[in-house]
Amino acid sequence: MNILVTGGAGFIGYHLCSSLLKKGHALTVVDSFHPYYEPALKQARVEALQQSGTFSFFRQDILDEENMHALFEREQPEAVIHLAAVPGVRGSLHEPITYVDIDVKGTVHMLELSKQYGVKRFLFASSSSVYGERSINQPLQEDSVNLSVASPYAASKLAAEVFCRTYTQLYDISITSLRFFTVYGPHQRPDMAISRFLKRLLDNQPLPLYNTSSVRDYTYVDDIVNGIEAALRRMGGYQVYNLGSGKPVGLMELVHTLESVTGIKANLIVEGAQPGDVSGTWADITAAREELGWTPQVTLEEGLHRYYQWWQSR
Repeated sequence: MNILVTGGAGFIGYHLCSSLLKKGHALTVVDSFHPYYEPALKQARVEALQQSGTFSFFRQDILDEENMHALFEREQPEAVIHLAAVPGVRGSLHEPITYVDIDVKGTVHMLELSKQYGVKRFLFASSSSVYGERSINQPLQEDSVNLSVASPYAASKLAAEVFCRTYTQLYDISITSLRFFTVYGPHQRPDMAISRFLKRLLDNQPLPLYNTSSVRDYTYVDDIVNGIEAALRRMGGYQVYNLGSGKPVGLMELVHTLESVTGIKANLIVEGAQPGDVSGTWADITAAREELGWTPQVTLEEGLHRYYQWWQSR
């Protein structure tokens, strides 16, 4: 299949593109190297991908109408996997317009291009943040989303999902929104919690914790990639799936597991909760298991071992 991946130089994008190349797909990768974090890390991922196989790479903005039209005209993708976005809850509190421009307007632009060039399969990378602040006494189901989100980032993802559904209804494009739950693993963004925690542990620096009662559904990146590929194989109409481990983990349990993996005792500093952060996430993965035949395989302990081994080998 001829597949276009936006955001392909990102953390998840790198792993997905690597897997698609191994499976023999024709691949076009687009990434603007947005400076949310160091662009050199994205360049390094592209160079690593180039060792894995042949693909077309374009460093350009998905909002660049002229160049994106030319790309679709030239490459003629059969499927679009749209990962490109500005990530991060806290950044969205300071620059909400940037998130609207890239995460919402950019998604609509990709949908419009897909409509114009006859793309019939479109996968959108959404987020568990669309569920907002919830009492986590049971897993979050796909139909339990409401408008009570906690950050502009979450609002942008929810708005993009609405546009995806609209394009399916109007233009008969098969679109699937995948809600990722706290993805981690090798090449992870440096601003994410597990990356920051591990670096501070290894540097013998204090570890600040903002809400010790919080819980997250941590999902290893290989499981996410398998979920994306399973969704790509089984598309029809508009679908939404949670991709998570299905097992909520408390913040202190995460810290203790990192201590066990590294053999280093953390020096903890407890601070107040941060604006925009939700207290918990927990994915109900029944739909993905039953309809996509997908089940996560990597436990938190195993995933952290793999991440730590990669960190040491860099």
